[in-house]
Amino acid sequence: MMARGGLSPQGIEGEWYIVDAEGKTLGRLASQVASVLRGKHKPTYSPHLDMGDYVIVVNAEKVRVTGDKLRQKMYYRHSGYPGGFRAVSLGDMLARKPEAVIENAVKGMLPHNRLGRKLRGKLKVYSGPDHPHAAQQPKTLEIEG
Repeated sequence: MMARGGLSPQGIEGEWYIVDAEGKTLGRLASQVASVLRGKHKPTYSPHLDMGDYVIVVNAEKVRVTGDKLRQKMYYRHSGYPGGFRAVSLGDMLARKPEAVIENAVKGMLPHNRLGRKLRGKLKVYSGPDHPHAAQQPKTLEIEG
């Protein structure tokens, strides 16, 4: 069955892009990566379909933040049990799990529904310069900022 507007999710093949996060500002990087994941750079973009491409982000540990965010920005979670509230600063999160920082930032810029969860699977983040996706022959994606 064809989707509205004559577009069908079958036959849509996503390309692979690689982004080097070294020296890039976290928010600017995340918004442009989210746009590519969503497929907004394509003339065939449709908001209800997965038209996006795959994005590999390398050097996540070298992402840049402005101001005093390393100390002041906090990530919160709760286990659901009494006393299960946890808070971790951005600086600690970058030291422990730098991939999670970029994944969280991009997650907040994607739709919060089934489509967004599907798009998050197309994001691959690695803390160092190496990645296992060489077989996909990713193209370099230039990010401003």
